[in-house]
Amino acid sequence: MGIGGGLGVVLEGVRASVAALDALEREDASLAAGLDVGFDVGVGAGVDVLQRRYEIRLDRLELTSRLEAQLAAVKAQDAVDAVGFQEAMTPPDASVQDRTYAQMSVVEEIAGVLTVSSAGAGALVEQSRRVCSLPLVMNALAAGVMSWQHARVVADETEGLDAVGAAGLVAHFFDPDAPDPARGALPGELVPSRFRAKVRGWRERHHPESIQKRHVKGVADRRMEYTPDKDGMAWVSLYLPGDTACAIWNRTTATARGLQGPNEPRTLTQLRPDIAASLLLGAVQASGEGSTGTAPGTQGVTGIGKVPTPRADVLVTVPVFALLGATDEPAILDGLGPIPASMARRLVADGAESFYRVLVDPRDGAPLEIGRKNYRLTETIKRWIRLRDGKCTFPGCTNRTPDNETDHLQAWEHGGTTGTSNLAQLCRKHHRLKHHSQWTPGPATSKDPPGWTSPTGRFYNPEQQDSEPTHWPPGSLSPWLQREAAGKCQCLEASLENLPQWEPDDDRYVDLNDLPADDPLWAELLATPFALSSQG
Repeated sequence: MGIGGGLGVVLEGVRASVAALDALEREDASLAAGLDVGFDVGVGAGVDVLQRRYEIRLDRLELTSRLEAQLAAVKAQDAVDAVGFQEAMTPPDASVQDRTYAQMSVVEEIAGVLTVSSAGAGALVEQSRRVCSLPLVMNALAAGVMSWQHARVVADETEGLDAVGAAGLVAHFFDPDAPDPARGALPGELVPSRFRAKVRGWRERHHPESIQKRHVKGVADRRMEYTPDKDGMAWVSLYLPGDTACAIWNRTTATARGLQGPNEPRTLTQLRPDIAASLLLGAVQASGEGSTGTAPGTQGVTGIGKVPTPRADVLVTVPVFALLGATDEPAILDGLGPIPASMARRLVADGAESFYRVLVDPRDGAPLEIGRKNYRLTETIKRWIRLRDGKCTFPGCTNRTPDNETDHLQAWEHGGTTGTSNLAQLCRKHHRLKHHSQWTPGPATSKDPPGWTSPTGRFYNPEQQDSEPTHWPPGSLSPWLQREAAGKCQCLEASLENLPQWEPDDDRYVDLNDLPADDPLWAELLATPFALSSQG
């Protein structure tokens, strides 16, 4: 029952973590004593005592986090074992009712021991069962390399998957020898919300039931909720299709930014609810009077219950075959994640104003490189960096706002170029921190954002999006690719890398690798609508 090498192995890790904490405490006490008497005690001459005591605090925080994860593994295993022992003590011929009450009893006792609600104890038991049933996840938790919050993410996102689907998800993120392991930072190196986003993205692409079918079920569950709060306040929540919700948020934010100025005392956070309330109440009143219900900053509401097509400042990346309806591969809505291909097609057809088509490598789904020889950034490069990074690249930051700034990793005045391998997205807060501290970004590539090194020398791996090759409809591969896929080469990827130029050697055609990023052809290409052939 339980953790890979048994509970004893986990407790050994707990003891090692406690011993390391104790050693750091003794070292800190020695340094503190040296400060009191005016010299270093127990350390060599020339040690910066305050710097070392600062580093000890960080080391202890890191060890404490590891210890919390190890204890969470013990707690999860004990919860599962307690339920198992209770079931074993239940007579084999017990009725269904007796078994139900026995399970209720153990959950209530766990709730009493932990001083949590019955619902909380029940959730703990169910999450612990799923975590303990996934050895790679349990071993990572027991080793202290990720937190209980990360383990809960896996438990939540594997709910509803069969054993094969859950095993595939876990292998992708926790098994480095898997056929297609996750890239970038390890699960425990990502803040839980970002880890959930990556796990959910993979789950949506590989779920045995198409995202379109699940989306239809979700749409049927749309609702509005009202929750009174303290101090005369209340919450109003909308559960809506992702594109509509994203459009509401971005339109409200854009309107709020437009109202900001020297004579506007309200913050962006305060302006958003004021604008949303004004638009909603204004539209409802106007519709009740029989007019079109047009409110400032809206397209016009044709009546109660009529939801206009979102026209929001969002990016939608959709595989070409999904756009054409040949596959059901999910598209990606910036700020939300995977969406059904049907939703992406509707956004294109109905004119979402900021739908940007992006050239991607069909072998791995990653954006292609754009070169640049000047300091000034074009909108093309800014969009490119935004698509590659997905958010502010600083460790743990989840800021996805369009206000993020595109920054040179190596300063222009120090020889840095203005290409995608020397650019990254930073929110304003972390942009300022980079220029006023010793936080240092590493190099980026055309496909991957940079990692970061802290002032104390800790390196934080970059969070990388799990780009995958686009899905090809059956029978759509060219004869050459079909022969290669059938086994005429051992590595199709290597063969694709060595292919000659796709375009003929003809002056009428342009090699995109030689086309500068500021060339007007890029803007013309990105603005060109798809031309669908009438031939089969």
